[in-house]
Amino acid sequence: MTSTVPAEHVSQTAEVAGDRAERALLGRHEQRISEPLPIGDLVRAALAWLSALIPRDRRAHRMVQLQLGLILYGVSDGMILMSGLGANPWDVFHQGLAKHIGLQVGTTVILVGVAVMLFWIPLRQKPGFGTLSNVVVVGLAMDGAMAWMPSPHAWWLRWGEMLAGVVLNGVATGAYIGAGMGPGPRDGVMTGYAARGHSVRVVRTSMELTVLAGGWLLGGTVGIGTAAYALLIGPLAHRFIPLLAIKAKDGVAERTPKPEKRRLVAAGSLASENC
Repeated sequence: MTSTVPAEHVSQTAEVAGDRAERALLGRHEQRISEPLPIGDLVRAALAWLSALIPRDRRAHRMVQLQLGLILYGVSDGMILMSGLGANPWDVFHQGLAKHIGLQVGTTVILVGVAVMLFWIPLRQKPGFGTLSNVVVVGLAMDGAMAWMPSPHAWWLRWGEMLAGVVLNGVATGAYIGAGMGPGPRDGVMTGYAARGHSVRVVRTSMELTVLAGGWLLGGTVGIGTAAYALLIGPLAHRFIPLLAIKAKDGVAERTPKPEKRRLVAAGSLASENC
């Protein structure tokens, strides 16, 4: 004899099975939600990645010199701007853009630095720890300096502030580049194009003229300070970069690949406008 199962019984069995499956699914979701996030693993991975960006040789020396150089760079940029006599091409652009978006100049420096680093992706440039620090520290130091620094009215004080800012900028460039921890966002674009066979002079000049024109159109301050910066920063950087370059210890082999070393040398010897 063939026994037949009532349709109602089959429906109840299916409903119970579906209920159990749904409860099991919800239980797994609740278990996942209740599990603590792997914050410790993420922090350790981030620290390991940052540590890999820092050269093993003379780490403490490099770190201190890098941060001091970037802070001094931001302060010196602020001094040049506060003199009211003009600024370097990138800061003319930063100042003009800041007027239109309603942010402080230093904050604009940070945002522009992040935007410029997007150009690194097609150029296959790899940032160093100095690159990441550059994006943040220079802008913050610039905002801090301009917040407490008075704007002089006497012509000789304005000239003194501008010239002192240019000289300190040259020292800061030497300290930052000399730490050997990666080029700044803008220099990385320059060295990236140079590595593809383009003339460094043409690339750098094109970049500076473009941002200068854009900054002037946006209302940035162009003046005698812009010309003074252009004339003096090259010789100053040429003097201070080798003077403040951190040499590897005797017997310690450098791990930087040759193509990358060539790019860093280009950034160190030719970067003269902005970190």
